[in-house]
Amino acid sequence: MQLGIVGLGRMGGNIARRLTLAGHSCVVWDRNEAAVQGLAAEGNTPAGGLEDLVAKLDAPRAVWVMLPAGGPTEATVKALAEVMSPGDVIIDGGNTFYKDDIRRAAELAPKGIHYVDVGTSGGVWGLERGYCMMIGGAKEAVDRLDPIFAALAPGLGDIPRTPGRESRDARVEQGYIHTGPAGSGHFVKMVHNGIEYGLMQAYAEGFEILKKKDSTDLPENERFTLDMADIAEVWRRGSVVSSWLLDLTAIALTKDDQLSDFPGAVADSGEGRWTVMAAIEEAVSAEVLSAALYTRFRSRQDHTFGEKLLSAMRFQFGGHTEFKSK
Repeated sequence: MQLGIVGLGRMGGNIARRLTLAGHSCVVWDRNEAAVQGLAAEGNTPAGGLEDLVAKLDAPRAVWVMLPAGGPTEATVKALAEVMSPGDVIIDGGNTFYKDDIRRAAELAPKGIHYVDVGTSGGVWGLERGYCMMIGGAKEAVDRLDPIFAALAPGLGDIPRTPGRESRDARVEQGYIHTGPAGSGHFVKMVHNGIEYGLMQAYAEGFEILKKKDSTDLPENERFTLDMADIAEVWRRGSVVSSWLLDLTAIALTKDDQLSDFPGAVADSGEGRWTVMAAIEEAVSAEVLSAALYTRFRSRQDHTFGEKLLSAMRFQFGGHTEFKSK
Protein backbone atom coordinates (compact mmCIF):
# COMPACT_ATOMS: atom_id res chain seq x y z
CA MET A 1 0.00 0.00 0.00
CA GLN A 2 1.10 3.57 -0.65
CA LEU A 3 1.31 6.20 2.10
CA GLY A 4 2.54 9.77 2.31
CA ILE A 5 4.38 10.74 5.50
CA VAL A 6 4.94 14.33 6.62
CA GLY A 7 7.40 14.74 9.51
CA LEU A 8 10.45 12.50 9.61
CA GLY A 9 11.65 12.89 13.18
CA ARG A 10 12.29 10.14 15.72
CA MET A 11 8.94 8.45 15.11
CA GLY A 12 7.95 9.59 11.62
CA GLY A 13 11.18 8.39 10.07
CA ASN A 14 10.96 5.00 11.75
CA ILE A 15 7.32 4.61 10.72
CA ALA A 16 8.44 5.01 7.11
CA ARG A 17 11.26 2.50 7.63
CA ARG A 18 9.00 -0.11 9.23
CA LEU A 19 6.45 0.23 6.42
CA THR A 20 9.13 -0.03 3.73
CA LEU A 21 10.55 -3.16 5.35
CA ALA A 22 7.02 -4.63 5.25
CA GLY A 23 6.75 -3.99 1.50
CA HIS A 24 4.71 -0.79 1.50
CA SER A 25 5.59 2.32 -0.52
CA CYS A 26 6.16 5.66 1.22
CA VAL A 27 6.38 9.17 -0.18
CA VAL A 28 8.13 11.31 2.42
CA TRP A 29 8.63 14.99 3.15
CA ASP A 30 10.09 17.08 5.95
CA ARG A 31 11.46 20.61 6.14
CA ASN A 32 14.77 18.96 7.00
CA GLU A 33 16.10 18.03 3.56
CA ALA A 34 18.74 15.73 5.08
CA ALA A 35 16.00 13.62 6.68
CA VAL A 36 14.20 13.35 3.34
CA GLN A 37 17.32 12.32 1.47
CA GLY A 38 18.29 9.85 4.18
CA LEU A 39 14.98 8.02 3.80
CA ALA A 40 15.16 8.28 0.00
CA ALA A 41 18.45 6.39 0.17
CA GLU A 42 16.58 3.64 2.04
CA GLY A 43 14.03 3.17 -0.74
CA ASN A 44 11.38 5.80 -0.01
CA THR A 45 10.18 8.34 -2.57
CA PRO A 46 11.25 11.90 -1.67
CA ALA A 47 8.92 14.86 -2.08
CA GLY A 48 9.75 18.54 -2.37
CA GLY A 49 6.75 19.79 -0.43
CA LEU A 50 3.15 19.00 0.44
CA GLU A 51 1.79 19.54 -3.07
CA ASP A 52 4.54 17.41 -4.57
CA LEU A 53 3.90 14.69 -2.00
CA VAL A 54 0.18 14.59 -2.80
CA ALA A 55 0.90 14.59 -6.54
CA LYS A 56 3.10 11.51 -6.17
CA LEU A 57 0.35 9.51 -4.46
CA ASP A 58 -2.29 7.51 -6.30
CA ALA A 59 -5.95 8.23 -5.48
CA PRO A 60 -7.50 7.62 -3.08
CA ARG A 61 -4.57 9.03 -1.14
CA ALA A 62 -3.57 8.71 2.50
CA VAL A 63 -1.13 11.07 4.21
CA TRP A 64 0.20 10.48 7.73
CA VAL A 65 1.15 13.68 9.60
CA MET A 66 3.72 13.08 12.35
CA LEU A 67 4.46 16.54 13.74
CA PRO A 68 4.27 18.29 17.13
CA ALA A 69 0.72 18.94 18.33
CA GLY A 70 -0.70 22.41 17.90
CA GLY A 71 0.51 24.86 15.28
CA PRO A 72 2.69 22.60 13.09
CA THR A 73 0.03 19.90 12.79
CA GLU A 74 -2.83 22.39 12.42
CA ALA A 75 -1.11 24.25 9.58
CA THR A 76 -0.17 21.02 7.81
CA VAL A 77 -3.68 19.56 7.98
CA LYS A 78 -5.12 22.79 6.57
CA ALA A 79 -2.56 22.90 3.76
CA LEU A 80 -3.18 19.25 2.85
CA ALA A 81 -6.94 19.83 2.78
CA GLU A 82 -6.41 22.41 0.04
CA VAL A 83 -4.67 19.96 -2.30
CA MET A 84 -6.37 16.64 -1.49
CA SER A 85 -9.57 15.24 -3.00
CA PRO A 86 -12.79 13.58 -1.85
CA GLY A 87 -12.08 10.07 -0.65
CA ASP A 88 -8.57 10.91 0.52
CA VAL A 89 -7.52 10.45 4.15
CA ILE A 90 -5.48 12.69 6.44
CA ILE A 91 -4.00 10.79 9.40
CA ASP A 92 -2.71 12.59 12.49
CA GLY A 93 -0.35 10.25 14.33
CA GLY A 94 0.99 12.80 16.82
CA ASN A 95 -0.27 13.67 20.28
CA THR A 96 -3.06 16.05 19.34
CA PHE A 97 -5.73 17.19 21.81
CA TYR A 98 -8.78 15.06 20.99
CA LYS A 99 -11.18 18.03 20.77
CA ASP A 100 -9.05 19.41 17.93
CA ASP A 101 -9.54 16.08 16.13
CA ILE A 102 -13.31 16.34 16.48
CA ARG A 103 -13.23 19.87 15.03
CA ARG A 104 -10.91 18.96 12.15
CA ALA A 105 -13.01 15.95 11.15
CA ALA A 106 -16.09 18.18 11.00
CA GLU A 107 -14.23 20.78 8.93
CA LEU A 108 -12.97 18.21 6.44
CA ALA A 109 -16.26 16.34 6.07
CA PRO A 110 -17.82 18.83 3.57
CA LYS A 111 -14.76 18.33 1.34
CA GLY A 112 -15.25 14.56 1.42
CA ILE A 113 -11.84 14.11 3.07
CA HIS A 114 -11.59 11.57 5.89
CA TYR A 115 -9.75 12.44 9.09
CA VAL A 116 -8.23 9.64 11.17
CA ASP A 117 -6.48 10.23 14.50
CA VAL A 118 -3.94 7.62 15.59
CA GLY A 119 -2.62 7.67 19.13
CA THR A 120 0.78 6.07 18.61
CA SER A 121 2.84 4.49 21.38
CA GLY A 122 6.27 2.98 20.88
CA GLY A 123 8.69 5.90 20.93
CA VAL A 124 12.18 5.42 19.58
CA TRP A 125 11.81 1.62 19.90
CA GLY A 126 8.95 1.43 17.40
CA LEU A 127 11.01 0.39 14.40
CA GLU A 128 12.10 -2.76 16.22
CA ARG A 129 9.13 -3.45 18.51
CA GLY A 130 6.26 -2.00 16.49
CA TYR A 131 3.73 0.63 17.51
CA CYS A 132 0.67 0.20 19.69
CA MET A 133 -2.04 2.27 18.01
CA MET A 134 -5.38 3.67 19.16
CA ILE A 135 -7.33 4.75 16.08
CA GLY A 136 -10.30 7.10 15.75
CA GLY A 137 -12.22 7.76 12.54
CA ALA A 138 -14.88 6.49 10.18
CA LYS A 139 -14.93 2.70 9.77
CA GLU A 140 -14.63 3.01 5.99
CA ALA A 141 -11.37 4.93 6.21
CA VAL A 142 -9.89 2.89 9.05
CA ASP A 143 -10.65 -0.42 7.33
CA ARG A 144 -9.04 0.78 4.10
CA LEU A 145 -5.87 1.66 5.99
CA ASP A 146 -5.74 -1.68 7.81
CA PRO A 147 -2.67 -2.97 5.87
CA ILE A 148 -0.72 0.06 7.13
CA PHE A 149 -1.78 -0.41 10.73
CA ALA A 150 -1.13 -4.16 10.61
CA ALA A 151 2.42 -3.57 9.36
CA LEU A 152 3.17 -0.98 12.04
CA ALA A 153 1.67 -2.94 14.94
CA PRO A 154 3.82 -5.16 17.18
CA GLY A 155 1.85 -8.31 16.40
CA LEU A 156 0.90 -11.06 18.85
CA GLY A 157 4.49 -11.70 19.88
CA ASP A 158 5.10 -13.90 22.92
CA ILE A 159 2.46 -12.29 25.16
CA PRO A 160 0.07 -15.00 26.45
CA ARG A 161 -3.40 -14.76 24.95
CA THR A 162 -6.21 -13.59 27.22
CA PRO A 163 -8.79 -16.36 27.74
CA GLY A 164 -12.24 -15.64 26.36
CA ARG A 165 -11.21 -13.22 23.59
CA GLU A 166 -12.06 -15.58 20.72
CA SER A 167 -15.16 -13.65 19.61
CA ARG A 168 -13.61 -10.18 19.97
CA ASP A 169 -11.79 -7.96 17.45
CA ALA A 170 -8.63 -9.87 16.49
CA ARG A 171 -6.78 -6.64 15.66
CA VAL A 172 -6.55 -5.76 19.34
CA GLU A 173 -4.30 -8.75 20.03
CA GLN A 174 -2.02 -7.52 17.27
CA GLY A 175 -1.55 -4.19 19.07
CA TYR A 176 -3.99 -1.82 17.38
CA ILE A 177 -7.62 -0.90 17.95
CA HIS A 178 -10.34 1.10 16.20
CA THR A 179 -11.69 2.97 19.21
CA GLY A 180 -14.58 4.81 17.54
CA PRO A 181 -15.19 8.13 15.75
CA ALA A 182 -12.65 10.89 15.16
CA GLY A 183 -11.09 12.06 18.40
CA SER A 184 -11.54 8.79 20.27
CA GLY A 185 -8.09 7.47 19.30
CA HIS A 186 -6.26 10.44 20.72
CA PHE A 187 -8.57 10.48 23.76
CA VAL A 188 -7.57 6.89 24.61
CA LYS A 189 -3.89 7.71 23.97
CA MET A 190 -4.20 10.80 26.18
CA VAL A 191 -5.43 8.73 29.12
CA HIS A 192 -2.73 6.13 28.33
CA ASN A 193 -0.10 8.85 28.76
CA GLY A 194 -1.74 10.10 31.94
CA ILE A 195 -1.48 6.57 33.36
CA GLU A 196 2.13 6.49 32.20
CA TYR A 197 2.80 9.55 34.37
CA GLY A 198 1.44 7.68 37.39
CA LEU A 199 3.42 4.51 36.71
CA MET A 200 6.63 6.43 36.21
CA GLN A 201 6.03 8.40 39.39
CA ALA A 202 5.47 5.19 41.38
CA TYR A 203 8.80 3.77 40.19
CA ALA A 204 10.54 7.10 40.86
CA GLU A 205 9.23 7.32 44.43
CA GLY A 206 10.01 3.68 45.17
CA PHE A 207 13.60 3.95 44.00
CA GLU A 208 13.97 7.23 45.90
CA ILE A 209 13.01 5.39 49.11
CA LEU A 210 15.50 2.62 48.32
CA LYS A 211 18.25 5.12 47.53
CA LYS A 212 17.77 7.08 50.78
CA LYS A 213 17.99 3.97 52.98
CA ASP A 214 21.70 4.64 53.54
CA SER A 215 21.05 8.18 54.81
CA THR A 216 22.98 9.32 57.89
CA ASP A 217 19.65 10.60 59.21
CA LEU A 218 18.76 6.98 60.01
CA PRO A 219 20.14 4.90 62.90
CA GLU A 220 23.33 3.19 61.76
CA ASN A 221 21.96 -0.33 62.28
CA GLU A 222 18.97 0.47 60.04
CA ARG A 223 20.98 1.73 57.05
CA PHE A 224 21.33 -0.35 53.91
CA THR A 225 23.47 0.44 50.88
CA LEU A 226 21.31 -1.01 48.12
CA ASP A 227 22.25 -1.62 44.48
CA MET A 228 19.64 0.21 42.40
CA ALA A 229 20.56 -1.47 39.09
CA ASP A 230 20.41 -4.96 40.56
CA ILE A 231 17.09 -4.31 42.26
CA ALA A 232 15.59 -3.06 38.99
CA GLU A 233 16.97 -6.14 37.26
CA VAL A 234 15.62 -8.65 39.75
CA TRP A 235 12.18 -7.00 39.69
CA ARG A 236 12.12 -7.51 35.93
CA ARG A 237 12.34 -11.27 36.48
CA GLY A 238 8.88 -12.48 37.44
CA SER A 239 7.90 -9.65 39.81
CA VAL A 240 4.34 -8.34 39.84
CA VAL A 241 5.72 -4.83 39.18
CA SER A 242 7.61 -5.84 36.02
CA SER A 243 6.90 -3.75 32.92
CA TRP A 244 8.58 -2.21 29.90
CA LEU A 245 9.09 0.98 31.92
CA LEU A 246 10.97 -1.08 34.51
CA ASP A 247 13.04 -2.61 31.70
CA LEU A 248 14.03 0.90 30.61
CA THR A 249 14.75 1.88 34.22
CA ALA A 250 17.11 -1.08 34.53
CA ILE A 251 18.94 0.00 31.35
CA ALA A 252 19.40 3.54 32.69
CA LEU A 253 20.58 2.42 36.14
CA THR A 254 22.99 -0.14 34.72
CA LYS A 255 24.63 2.60 32.65
CA ASP A 256 24.95 4.92 35.66
CA ASP A 257 23.33 4.16 38.99
CA GLN A 258 23.76 7.80 40.07
CA LEU A 259 21.99 9.08 36.92
CA SER A 260 24.51 11.89 36.87
CA ASP A 261 23.63 12.98 33.31
CA PHE A 262 20.06 13.82 34.37
CA PRO A 263 19.55 16.95 36.48
CA GLY A 264 15.99 15.88 37.36
CA ALA A 265 13.90 18.70 35.88
CA VAL A 266 11.11 16.71 34.20
CA ALA A 267 9.07 18.00 31.28
CA ASP A 268 5.38 17.29 30.87
CA SER A 269 3.81 16.88 27.46
CA GLY A 270 0.23 17.99 26.95
CA GLU A 271 -1.37 14.59 27.49
CA GLY A 272 -0.88 14.57 31.26
CA ARG A 273 -2.52 17.96 31.64
CA TRP A 274 -5.33 17.03 29.24
CA THR A 275 -6.02 13.81 31.15
CA VAL A 276 -6.43 15.74 34.40
CA MET A 277 -8.66 18.26 32.59
CA ALA A 278 -10.83 15.40 31.30
CA ALA A 279 -11.07 13.98 34.82
CA ILE A 280 -12.30 17.36 36.05
CA GLU A 281 -14.86 17.60 33.22
CA GLU A 282 -16.13 14.10 34.00
CA ALA A 283 -15.98 14.56 37.81
CA VAL A 284 -13.65 11.57 38.07
CA SER A 285 -11.30 11.37 41.05
CA ALA A 286 -7.75 11.05 39.70
CA GLU A 287 -5.47 11.61 42.67
CA VAL A 288 -2.46 9.61 41.44
CA LEU A 289 -2.40 11.06 37.93
CA SER A 290 -2.88 14.61 39.23
CA ALA A 291 -0.12 14.25 41.81
CA ALA A 292 2.26 12.83 39.19
CA LEU A 293 1.63 15.86 36.98
CA TYR A 294 2.16 18.32 39.84
CA THR A 295 5.40 16.58 40.81
CA ARG A 296 6.73 17.31 37.32
CA PHE A 297 5.91 20.99 37.81
CA ARG A 298 7.77 21.05 41.13
CA SER A 299 10.74 19.14 39.70
CA ARG A 300 11.78 22.20 37.73
CA GLN A 301 12.58 24.00 40.98
CA ASP A 302 14.04 21.26 43.20
CA HIS A 303 15.41 17.96 41.93
CA THR A 304 15.55 14.52 43.61
CA PHE A 305 17.01 11.16 42.65
CA GLY A 306 13.49 10.01 41.80
CA GLU A 307 13.08 12.87 39.36
CA LYS A 308 16.42 12.02 37.75
CA LEU A 309 14.93 8.58 37.23
CA LEU A 310 11.85 10.11 35.59
CA SER A 311 14.13 12.01 33.21
CA ALA A 312 16.08 8.83 32.51
CA MET A 313 12.90 6.89 31.69
CA ARG A 314 11.72 9.63 29.32
CA PHE A 315 15.08 9.52 27.55
CA GLN A 316 15.00 5.73 27.28
CA PHE A 317 11.52 5.37 25.75
CA GLY A 318 11.16 8.59 23.81
CA GLY A 319 14.61 10.04 23.27
CA HIS A 320 13.55 13.17 25.18
CA THR A 321 16.73 15.15 25.82
CA GLU A 322 15.48 18.63 26.72
CA PHE A 323 16.76 18.28 30.28
CA LYS A 324 19.68 15.93 29.72
CA SER A 325 23.11 17.31 30.62
CA LYS A 326 25.61 17.71 27.82
